[in-house]
Amino acid sequence: MAGAIIENMSTRKLCIVGGILLVFQVIAFLVGGLIAPSPTTAVPYTSVKCIDVRKNHHKTKWLIPWGPNPCEKLKDFNEAVSRQIEANDIVFAVHIPLPKKEMSPWFQFMLFVMQLDIAFKMDNDLKENAEVTLDVSLAYRDDMFDDWEEIAHAIEIRKLKCTFGSPKTLESEGRHYDCDFLPFMEIGSVAHKYYLINIRLPVNERKGINVGIGEIKDIRLVGIHQNGGFTKVWFAMKTFLTPSILIIMVWYWRRITLMTRAPVLLEKVIFALGISMTFINIPVEWFSIGFDWTWMLLFGDIRQGIFYAMLLSFWIIFCGEHMMDQNERNRLSGYWKQVGPIAVGSFCLFIFDMCERGVQLKNPFYSIWTTEVGTELAMAFIIVAGICLCLYFLFLCFMVFQVFRNISGKQSSLPAMSKARRLHYEGLIFRFKFLMLITLACAAMTVIFFIVSQVTEGHWKWGDITIQVNSAFFTGIYGMWNLYVFALMFLYAPSHKNYGEDQSNGDLGVNSGEELQLTTTITHVDGPTEVYKLARKEAQE
Repeated sequence: MAGAIIENMSTRKLCIVGGILLVFQVIAFLVGGLIAPSPTTAVPYTSVKCIDVRKNHHKTKWLIPWGPNPCEKLKDFNEAVSRQIEANDIVFAVHIPLPKKEMSPWFQFMLFVMQLDIAFKMDNDLKENAEVTLDVSLAYRDDMFDDWEEIAHAIEIRKLKCTFGSPKTLESEGRHYDCDFLPFMEIGSVAHKYYLINIRLPVNERKGINVGIGEIKDIRLVGIHQNGGFTKVWFAMKTFLTPSILIIMVWYWRRITLMTRAPVLLEKVIFALGISMTFINIPVEWFSIGFDWTWMLLFGDIRQGIFYAMLLSFWIIFCGEHMMDQNERNRLSGYWKQVGPIAVGSFCLFIFDMCERGVQLKNPFYSIWTTEVGTELAMAFIIVAGICLCLYFLFLCFMVFQVFRNISGKQSSLPAMSKARRLHYEGLIFRFKFLMLITLACAAMTVIFFIVSQVTEGHWKWGDITIQVNSAFFTGIYGMWNLYVFALMFLYAPSHKNYGEDQSNGDLGVNSGEELQLTTTITHVDGPTEVYKLARKEAQE
């Protein structure tokens, strides 16, 4: 009777905890959906054609499209021809932001894509697989009357991918090609108020530079930056969640250290998962408001990668430790087949990120996708990571199937037990199934979030279709990860409640006062837990 009362109290507590976590999950979605604006904003820019007729085009001179001391402008290239101005004397200038506006550190990053307006002309056609060479420079200032300070200068090559929907005849001259957007620039901080981009298209017929690229009419840029309002909501969530996870981590580890045994593998992995979640939560982004930390995007990718790897490893070990069979799994080496693909895939994605955003720390105009070798290398890393991910999920699905099959088999032993002990085991099995289903739901949501973020990053489509990641999805998924880790540490913390003689002298001969926990293969000083003994007895019979 006492066991039934205890089990009913445990089930009631589990329902209360689940209800509270569900409320916080709903709040996390509502914060993004009702309070935060859209995560990013896209701003179109049209370059201004400036004339630079100075000898050797002295690099310290910046050509400004508007504001104090603006450059001498060209209306179009027909004017350049009539004035006998050469292509090497034309600079495409873009001022960021638009007039009467300022950039802010709350914008966090800037991503730019480029589109070339290329007109068809019979005597200057666009060649197949044409490449355009760009001589680009980036500068900043914090006052409209200050001198411009250079951030970066590079000579970049971009391959043109254009189509022409009409027959290439005299009647079609002047019509524009339909060209894909080109990756242009990415910078991991917005520490200054004003930015200036100068783009040159140097022509050298002898070396074949910028020859056969058609008649370029204009250069257009689309700038994407994080919304300041969303940044503030995001920082506030991080600031709130960091102490929450830290408190539950300290409580969880204290409960483990009070035990008379050493921590087991599942407890260590849960604690490591809490550490990786805290690593993501710590709001170091606050410092980016006052410091020009261009490495924050790369640092954020590394933090997320560590958490993803830890989360995927936990799901495998979680299933293995609930297998309820005779195999010894309380060591990490027992999971090398399942954890190996996680390590290989994570390493491939890390190398890919270092080849992209790592190089961008020195050259913000760099993109690994702009060369054939870089594209093949990037695709190789992504394909290997994808294969590892598929292998991982095959292992995971197989282990989940085994766990549910084994638990169903063990349920046949329950009718032979006393009522109190039967209720206790039924509660344990219910919690196993409940947490596994929640784990699968979180896994599905995590994979969806990961795929969406990877597809949209670096593959922005503009025009008729605008891609915007929902703020509620961002905050909701982020809140889900934190609540999931919180619930794991709360539910899997060792219990110090003792069950008296009435229960302990039951079917399996468990010693009086043995500690009962939600895990299955935890080994005490006095022997294994009751559910593990149940599995062992079944195997012996």
